Amino acid sequence: MTAGLAALAPSLGPVDQEHLFWARELQAMSFIFHIPLVCFGVAFPAMVLFVEALGLRTRDDTYRALAKRWSKAMAVLFAVGVVTGTILSFELGLLWPEFTAKFGEVFGLAFGLEGFSFFTEAIFIAIYVYGWERLSPRLHLLAGIPIVITGVTGSLMVISVNGWMNHPVGFDVATNGSITNVKPWTALFNPNFWHEFVHMYVAAFMVAGFLVAAIYAVAWLRGERTHYVRIAMVVPLAVAALASPVQVLVGDWAGREVARYQPTKLAALEGAYRTESGAPIHIGGYYDGKGVEFGIPIPMLLSLLAEHDPSATIHGLEKVPERNRPPVNVVRFAFQTMVGIGTALALLGTLFVVTWWRHGRLPRSRWFYRAVIAAGPASLLALICGWVTTEVGRQPWIVYELMRTEQGVTNAGGLPLVFFAMLAVYLALTVLAVGVVRRLAARPPEAELGAAEAA
Repeated sequence: MTAGLAALAPSLGPVDQEHLFWARELQAMSFIFHIPLVCFGVAFPAMVLFVEALGLRTRDDTYRALAKRWSKAMAVLFAVGVVTGTILSFELGLLWPEFTAKFGEVFGLAFGLEGFSFFTEAIFIAIYVYGWERLSPRLHLLAGIPIVITGVTGSLMVISVNGWMNHPVGFDVATNGSITNVKPWTALFNPNFWHEFVHMYVAAFMVAGFLVAAIYAVAWLRGERTHYVRIAMVVPLAVAALASPVQVLVGDWAGREVARYQPTKLAALEGAYRTESGAPIHIGGYYDGKGVEFGIPIPMLLSLLAEHDPSATIHGLEKVPERNRPPVNVVRFAFQTMVGIGTALALLGTLFVVTWWRHGRLPRSRWFYRAVIAAGPASLLALICGWVTTEVGRQPWIVYELMRTEQGVTNAGGLPLVFFAMLAVYLALTVLAVGVVRRLAARPPEAELGAAEAA
């Protein structure tokens, strides 16, 4: 591959930054609206099936009623995700035509498999939602298993493409700059894929779990202490609580992989300008171009986290030209926000698990439930900050060290108009989805219980 790198840049066409800002803003906005739906697409079906399985085992119709209501919300979120995901797919080709033209044959397999997963998921969601009174209980539970599988495999393919953009493999670059000797499976399961995959999926269960638990924690604080509300809060809270400490370990793994494959991104996470052994981490502060000002240093922590060696050498930003460095403060602030929230969520989850294990009950403090309510939006913010860290930390490359983002962008006009049009579409979808889900939630649980008993 390296023999053709020198010829690759001239083959990419003229560099045009006129539309780069709006293309980035449009892509980022679409991603922010879509990523929570990905979390629910991955984690929520598993929670729905778990509750339905508890109902079969205990013969308690409250579980069945809850699973039935959640399945309707799942269908609504899937429908909205179809729209936002389709928009993102079009944006990939329309906003970054040079990127897709140059490398499409490398990662095209992933999007083909993603489409197959999507259609399979749509079929089984329809069977599951409309099969409550038409299928036997056990057959209905089995019909939900493909939803869980395809929810994972569909987004897995997209994550694999992102991993490939951060660590491009599975092809060669000819001396004239053309892409040859494509190995799509090697590209699909690239070295960067594995930690991104696990990190995202643990995050999905955290986000979906805390957001759903937050809704019922509000009802709990208002005095609704019914069996239905208790189950609806405990199940997603338990899922999120178990996932949160695991994410700390996965984050450590991800950090070491970044140190190995993307040392410039690692330096940007801390704002480390100079190469040094025993590099510290600064809490807070800002990067002024030569280091972190007004931060609280923790000696040797960056070396310890990156290499599990407090004296390890960390390569600084000075190692690369300034034009090849990411916007450091954006990356630092996003990373520190993600880590701070993630640590708080892990402590909250640990408190819940320890209280349940030692006393067999929920925590009694009202402050705990206030914290659960706050954990919902906080977990979503941490997720977005994590993706900002990943994507902005890769800049200025759309394909790491092979294609600059400015070389892949479109030259088409009208992007500001498209941006505000898409913003209107996303806001309308949000209002519609929230309205439908609120209408579902407004129905008394007995309405679902009645339907379940009638079946």
